[in-house]
Order: sequence, then structure tokens, then C-alpha cells
Amino acid sequence: MHTTPRRIAATIAVTAALAFLTAAPSDAAAARRVDSHCGTYICVHTAHHNRFVQDITVQTKDGLSGTLRAYWGNYHSSRVNAASRRWEVGYEQAGASLVCGGLERDGRSIEDGICVTI
Repeated sequence: MHTTPRRIAATIAVTAALAFLTAAPSDAAAARRVDSHCGTYICVHTAHHNRFVQDITVQTKDGLSGTLRAYWGNYHSSRVNAASRRWEVGYEQAGASLVCGGLERDGRSIEDGICVTI
């Protein structure tokens, strides 16, 4: 008869211990982030760990295609005709604090310098 309460208590203790062990440290969540900033026509999103940029996504807000590009520090992506584009970067730029994007349509710059602070 006493084994049932002991089993329940043991199960609760193991569950609590596993939840504690699998929880991510609070500073790890703050270090790895996805940040975004939108202008009038485009949004720029970046996933980064401190200044280690993992990827940059530039997308149009209206869903229409245009020539998109992304840049930061000495990184300048190739220009792509699309409504949304993700560039995998995967390196750290020591002196750069902004990740930016731009949009051109019909040879004209529609929006440029929409930046995310990293």
C-alpha cells in the first residue's frame, strides 16, 4: 500500500529533475536571436548569435517580386529577382553592427538601408 505514494513521489521528482536539466540557460536564449526591421516596402530578418550572422532574409511586404539584396560589413549578397530571399551567411564580422537589405524594381531603387542591429 505504501508503494503507490512512493511511486507517485518518485515520478514527480524525476519529472522535475528532467525539466530542470533540459531547460536552456537564460543567457543562451539572449545570445541567439532572430531580429527584424521593416521599412515601407521590405522587411529584413536576421538570425544571429552575437555578431555571428547565420542568415539574412529580405522579403517584400506586398509580395511582388523585385531585385533583393542583403549586406553587412564586407558581405554583399548577389542580387536576386524574388519576393523573398534567404541568404545563408555563417560567419562573424567583427566591426559590423548592422545587417541591411534593399529592393529595386524596374532599375530604380525602391528602398535601401533597411537595417537590423546585431
